[in-house]
Amino acid sequence: MSRAVIVGGGIGGLATAIALARRGWEVEVLERSTRIEEVGAGLSLWPNALRALAALGLDETVGARAREEESAGIRDSKGRWLSRTDTEAIRARYGSPVMIHRSDLLEILRAAVPNNAVRSGISVTAVQADGTVAHSAGTSAGDLVVGADGIHSVVRRAVCGAIEPRYSGYTAWRVVVTPTAPVSDMGESWGRGERFGYSTLPDGRVYCFATADMPAGTPGGGLAELRARFGSWHDPIPALLDAVDDTAILKHDLYDLPPLKTYVAGRIALIGDAAHAMTPNLGQGACQALEDAVVLAHIATADGDLTDYDRQRRPRTQMILKRSRLIGAVGQLSSPAAVLARNALLRLAPPSAQFNSLAPVLDWECC
Repeated sequence: MSRAVIVGGGIGGLATAIALARRGWEVEVLERSTRIEEVGAGLSLWPNALRALAALGLDETVGARAREEESAGIRDSKGRWLSRTDTEAIRARYGSPVMIHRSDLLEILRAAVPNNAVRSGISVTAVQADGTVAHSAGTSAGDLVVGADGIHSVVRRAVCGAIEPRYSGYTAWRVVVTPTAPVSDMGESWGRGERFGYSTLPDGRVYCFATADMPAGTPGGGLAELRARFGSWHDPIPALLDAVDDTAILKHDLYDLPPLKTYVAGRIALIGDAAHAMTPNLGQGACQALEDAVVLAHIATADGDLTDYDRQRRPRTQMILKRSRLIGAVGQLSSPAAVLARNALLRLAPPSAQFNSLAPVLDWECC
């Protein structure tokens, strides 16, 4: 029986464990945290991710705990539409994207991993190309080692050496609130160097996120700052801020990775943020990790040639990473003249333009 050691028990790592186990592999998941969980964040699963989940046999389980996304688009800070997403066209061609809480997705994935496969509280210190993994509890070895350990990946050092993440230039706040009145729509609003977005979760709570230009490591940034920045924006943003619990706000500077020269070395393969950490502007970070998982499991089982995985996944994920970075740069424009031009161009673009731009991202079929 083939054996895989998976470093990291997040979405990508768990999905890879499931995909390999379904193909008869013995899997061991090494997770640094003592508990696998995520709080405070919603997650968009686009149709390409739902097809990956179908390959894992989990599409119906996820669908039962997710909410189909409805109207969406981009507005300015006063609520005037800049661009509307043609959700009907997306639904007709690709299927409907859904919204789910990250913790719910992690719970579903964890339940589908074989019993006793996950070892929590294990810190990996080094990985060798021959499949040897040194960690805080000793060593593990596999026919395949999967680096699913995030943007600051230890495994990546064995593949690419030291790679420094790039700061995007803006920070992000995330929080889930219980609104006093139902919120039915979703989308983003763009200002000058600032954005605010919201989307309704299946239980009626609303996932809110915001971004603002600032130097990396800027302190502070609680509810008072969110109100100062966004409290005068259009409805329902002020009401959503009124429902925020200051202690529940997550604030993180946003980073991505420069394009790597390879995702594989010897018996090692990188997936998810370890390979292609991207800014969240396309909502594709977790989606691409799910794609990685099913493609890697297929290739590792079919012929074991990991260079095939690199050839399939690196061009696609780096294209999406680049697009996400570009969208973030446009969304964060702060010069009055640049913002005026950006907003005018968005208003002039037909809905089909956004739909066509999404085609290379959504038009993916799993193996």
